[in-house]
Amino acid sequence: MNRITIIEDNDVVREGFALLIDSVNDYNVVGTYATCEEAIKRLKDDHPDVILMDIELPGISGIEGCTRIKKIQPGINIIVITVHENSELVFDALCAGACGYITKNTEYSRLIDAIKEAMNGGAPMSSNIARMVVESFQKNQNTPLTSRETQVLELLSKGKSYTMIADELFIHKETVKSHIKNIYFKLQVHSKAEAIEVALKNKFI
Repeated sequence: MNRITIIEDNDVVREGFALLIDSVNDYNVVGTYATCEEAIKRLKDDHPDVILMDIELPGISGIEGCTRIKKIQPGINIIVITVHENSELVFDALCAGACGYITKNTEYSRLIDAIKEAMNGGAPMSSNIARMVVESFQKNQNTPLTSRETQVLELLSKGKSYTMIADELFIHKETVKSHIKNIYFKLQVHSKAEAIEVALKNKFI
C-alpha cells in the first residue's frame, strides 16, 4: 500500500485530493495537514512514500518544508502542487528536494499518474512546467559571441585560469586573452565578473 500525505491549507482542495487518492486501489492517504509544521511533527508516524505539497502555506513555506522533510527522511518523494508557474519557484522547489511540480489545474487522472510516476523514480511535471525547465537549459541563439568565445567564457565561469583554458582548448594563452578582450567589448563590460553575470542573465552560456 502506497502511503500519501497531503499538505495544503485550502480545506476544500485538501479534502478533494484526499477523496480522489483514497478511491484508488493501493493508495492510502495517511495524513492531511494545513501546515508543514503539523506534517513534520507526524512524519515518522505517518511514514509517507509520497507527499503532495503546496508552496504558499501559513508558517514555513512549502519550499522550506521540502528542505526540512528531506533532511529527516531523504527517501520521501515530494510533489509540489501549486497555482504558481514562476520559473524561480520551480527551480527553488526542485533544488529543495521536490521530485515533481504539478499545477493545480492539472486533471485528476494526471495527479494519480504523477504519484505513480514519482513512486517509480520519475519526475512528474505539468507539460508547461517541463517546457519551462527545458527552455532554461537552452542557450540564447542570438548571442553576439562566437562558439570559441562562448567556450572560453564558460571555462572562465568555472574558475579556470587563462593557462588552464589555453591547455584545455589547445590554444595559446595570448589567444585566450584576445578572446576575452573581444568578449568584454561585445558584452560592453570591464571585468570577468561582469562578463559572466551578463552572459548568464542572457543565457549566452
